[in-house]
Amino acid sequence: MSLKERLGKEIDIQKSSFSGIKRPFDPLVLAIGIISPITAVLVGLFITAILLWASGKDASFVFGEIFRSAFVENFSETVVKAIPLALTGLAVAIAFRVRLWNIGAEGQFYAGVLAATALALGFPTLPAWVIIPAMLLAGMLGGALWALLPAILRAWLEVNEIISSLMLNYVAVLLADYFIFGPWRDPKGFNFPVTATFSDSARLPIIVEGTRIHFGLILALVVATLLWLLGRTRWGFELKVMGDNLNTARYAGIKVTRNIIFAFLLSGAVAGLAGMSEVTGVAGRLQQGISPGYGYTAIIVAWLARLNSWSILLVAVLFGGLLASGFTMQRIGVPSGLVTMLQGIILFCVLAGESLSRRLLYLRALRRNNEKKGQE
Repeated sequence: MSLKERLGKEIDIQKSSFSGIKRPFDPLVLAIGIISPITAVLVGLFITAILLWASGKDASFVFGEIFRSAFVENFSETVVKAIPLALTGLAVAIAFRVRLWNIGAEGQFYAGVLAATALALGFPTLPAWVIIPAMLLAGMLGGALWALLPAILRAWLEVNEIISSLMLNYVAVLLADYFIFGPWRDPKGFNFPVTATFSDSARLPIIVEGTRIHFGLILALVVATLLWLLGRTRWGFELKVMGDNLNTARYAGIKVTRNIIFAFLLSGAVAGLAGMSEVTGVAGRLQQGISPGYGYTAIIVAWLARLNSWSILLVAVLFGGLLASGFTMQRIGVPSGLVTMLQGIILFCVLAGESLSRRLLYLRALRRNNEKKGQE
């Protein structure tokens, strides 16, 4: 039996089990998976504390105020900010698991916003049971179509998806600006760049009275559950193999091109769903700067959660708290740009930790291999 036949047979056996790759328990891998993201956050906070101290601020006071504001006094707003971060984080995680670097979640988010807004403005008299499902589908379709171009370029022409998906972000933002300042501008908006307010039937319902927590939270939980289940299906297993080694997947007969397209479309659809939930659940109208960079922050969220669906929800709450505490930071005289700086430092630490952990695992495997050869 040739190597290709043996590899294909092995993968077929694992596919039929629908249980994903079974790997022996490794305490070092588990420790790295837990310690690495926690260390990244702590190092990020430590560096930020040094910068605050250098600028004459009391770092402990600033961090205490942020924590009190985001997670004690105003936790509902933290959850509101966490909803789009969770959905966009899940979106980019789908692509990252296949080693597809979808940096275009921001553009796909805006595509979902535009699609949902078009329906809300075009059919203001439809009842909620019609317009809400239609907007859900439109938002997902908009995000998926926006992801289709980099998917095609990557699948058939091997164009770097980082560049193509990133460039489309700017196109989507400018397209939204065109509609806001042009055909969709509200004539009763006192020259503000906003559209007309959506009808009540075109708004996602509030699920916690007295807060702004909307139905998007349920959508995020459903998407996380579905993606967790997806990892236990045959297609999820194929994506896992592709993420481990693309050449191995090709050699084993997995349809790599088709899976790249589907993974990108699914990733874009979830990002579009995030845009739909934000514009219908919070804003209630399309306005300039509706996203403070959710699609970019989602990259940090996904990596910090190590692409785990449930961890993404928790990390999204952490970063939601940072975004929600922006007003508090301004009140105590700290620039709101501190959040962006902290996010960048954490991302740098996460990537450094990921690189270091891979190096440690490689050196350990190499040492074990040498020891095995020595015994032989």
